[in-house]
Amino acid sequence: MTRLPVRADLAGLEPYGAPQLDVPVRLNVNENPYAPSPDVVDDIARSVARAAAGLNRYPDRDFSELRAALADYLAAESGVRLDPALIWAANGSNEVMTQILQAFGGPGRTVVSFAPTYSMYHEYARDTSTRWVQGSRRADHCLDLEEVERILRAERPSVVLLASPNNPTGTSLPVEDQRRVLDLAAGTGPLVDGGPSASLVVVDEAYGEFRRDGVPSALELLADHPHLVVSRTMSKAFGMAGLRLGYMACDRRIIDAVMLVRLPYHLSAVTQAAALAALRHRDELMAQVAGLRAERDGLVDWLRSKGFDALDSDANFVLFGRFDDRDAVFRALLDRGVLIRVVGPDGWLRVSVGTPEETRAFTTALEEITA
Repeated sequence: MTRLPVRADLAGLEPYGAPQLDVPVRLNVNENPYAPSPDVVDDIARSVARAAAGLNRYPDRDFSELRAALADYLAAESGVRLDPALIWAANGSNEVMTQILQAFGGPGRTVVSFAPTYSMYHEYARDTSTRWVQGSRRADHCLDLEEVERILRAERPSVVLLASPNNPTGTSLPVEDQRRVLDLAAGTGPLVDGGPSASLVVVDEAYGEFRRDGVPSALELLADHPHLVVSRTMSKAFGMAGLRLGYMACDRRIIDAVMLVRLPYHLSAVTQAAALAALRHRDELMAQVAGLRAERDGLVDWLRSKGFDALDSDANFVLFGRFDDRDAVFRALLDRGVLIRVVGPDGWLRVSVGTPEETRAFTTALEEITA
């Protein structure tokens, strides 16, 4: 058999991907359980049809209209008004993260995060040939600021990845902790032209819209911290996982660097048209978020009432346990048509927030298994 020159660090690895199984209740990948309304679908269809009439031309590579619409949305959602020039979008927040590491990582550079956290982060590092260093969190899964300081001073990373709310724990990073990390990171980057640089701090707010009342967005810190990046997505709260639209807000110099590594015309005209249509219906789509928050909080209360540990969550999922054999519980739930996720610390499982009917199916099955 002909040998192929695949990169040595990729040999024998399996591609990332949560199970996609045809079961009645899918609560494993933190999707919004509510499909777009007929009005939203009609607007997207009309918008895509208009875009299709011009598909012989390349799309607006700077997607100015979309950036302005995202700025309007963030102002309404977080209370922070940004210049559209400080917003950048790509095909999912995965591509946003990869572009950041293409521009600021690479051979000889280091990216740092703290486990447990999103399992894709180390793959972004691997894919961009950036050295990966993973610190640990406290026993309560919150960030250990002493550990953060130790690792940043020792490793001098070019990028620090912090999810808030964190996946899989659902915990948000307190704003005072974010300020502490940002102040520290202002001088812990790699040497550039003989002097220290800043470590880029990426606060991943993929689940930011689900945060509880009184929990601020990291967007409030952007004006005073030019080395801060806040990443968002339309996959979760907007219920547009199939659209693949992620975006970030940051200093213009960071966007200028990312533009050097982005592929030409990376955001298609169809994607831009569909995203703009969805943003026109932001009030309707965001109205679902309050119901999902209530469903989440009720699920946490139910789990605790049954004797399980369940973490307070600012996301649309709950980490719960503890189980001597979590794989057996996962399989037993799957046998009953309920798919959740084996992820995070040993002994814990993660369940996405679904419709009330899906939540009842999950709680009924879990009671049967653990009776």
